[in-house]
Amino acid sequence: MATNQRLDITYQTLYSELVQRSLDESFTSEFSSNGRFVAVAVKGKKYWYFDSPKPEGGAQDRRYVGPVDDPEITKRVEAFKDLKADLKGRRRLVSTLTREAYLPRPLPMTGQVVDALAKAGFFRMRGVLVGTGAYQCYSAVLGTRLDAVAMQTGDADFAQFHEISVAIKDSMPPILEVLREVDRTFREIPSQADGRVSTQFVSRDKFKVEFLTPNQWSDDQSGKPVPMPALGGAAATPLRFLDYLIYEPIRAVLLHGAGVPVLIPSPERYAVHKLIVGSRRKEDRDATAKSSKDRLQARSMIEAMIANRQHADLASAYTEAWNRGDHWRAAIRTSIATYDDAFQSSFRTELVKGVTELGSNPADYDLADKPADQNASTPHPK
Repeated sequence: MATNQRLDITYQTLYSELVQRSLDESFTSEFSSNGRFVAVAVKGKKYWYFDSPKPEGGAQDRRYVGPVDDPEITKRVEAFKDLKADLKGRRRLVSTLTREAYLPRPLPMTGQVVDALAKAGFFRMRGVLVGTGAYQCYSAVLGTRLDAVAMQTGDADFAQFHEISVAIKDSMPPILEVLREVDRTFREIPSQADGRVSTQFVSRDKFKVEFLTPNQWSDDQSGKPVPMPALGGAAATPLRFLDYLIYEPIRAVLLHGAGVPVLIPSPERYAVHKLIVGSRRKEDRDATAKSSKDRLQARSMIEAMIANRQHADLASAYTEAWNRGDHWRAAIRTSIATYDDAFQSSFRTELVKGVTELGSNPADYDLADKPADQNASTPHPK
């Protein structure tokens, strides 16, 4: 099947309905009817928490829900008592979207792991699904069938800001217990930098789960696990560029079972991030394959967003990355140069439109037209 085919508007509408109903259901399953929602001020900003009585009596058990200024969260808090789960109806929607619209369904293990972490509260605690697991959601989000070759994966990657993990004062159950509910063979992989903690977990069949966090410290922290209080005993691997990727994620549904409500990076950030990391993989044994997959995902999503006339969204993400400094610019240039001339020309044309629409000068972002001989003779800045 050809890639980048537009979805019929009927299926796009069904998917939007599934997103809403899945989020509704997550509230009815996570919060019991004998508790109550309370708004709590933390450092000048208000957040919803859910108080429920502990079985043995005594103090209330308080769980983090989300920011009061998130309209989707607050709407459901206010309507909590009226929400009803509709499991069979959502399963029918997922079946229609995967069998009739040919939208991607994740491998069973991927779906089961993401579902288990969702039910354990990972996305409620503002965790974000990243990597190929997130990419599998974008066909529905963008209303376009993306390149299926780039959807093959044997792992699941999850990310959370360290400051969020600390601030919410809540935690998932022990991660290993959650994973072993899916597959009893899951085990911890002790960190090479600190064997007392783990950022990765693997099953006997070599399905790997990894937790990541933005490296907002010095380069010395690279590769050293960071404690994450909200992640049920798991630590996270700090990575550069990840803060850019997971800032202001969007709601989506992974098409597994009755639909798993998740948070994923915005498509424009995901695409530009893949451009950046696709040019920087050096250490993995399969770095070439991963780099190729990164750039294939980036291209497929950029082409879909161009078809959707989302040039301003792409330009906004591109200019933000460009403005972060020389290393970011060099990575973007290197990655774009690996594509064929037709794609490069199309991408540049749309970026010029978007940058101009945003009120900026394309020349400030290496997008001004240059004579052919100048392009050939001017070296890229390091």
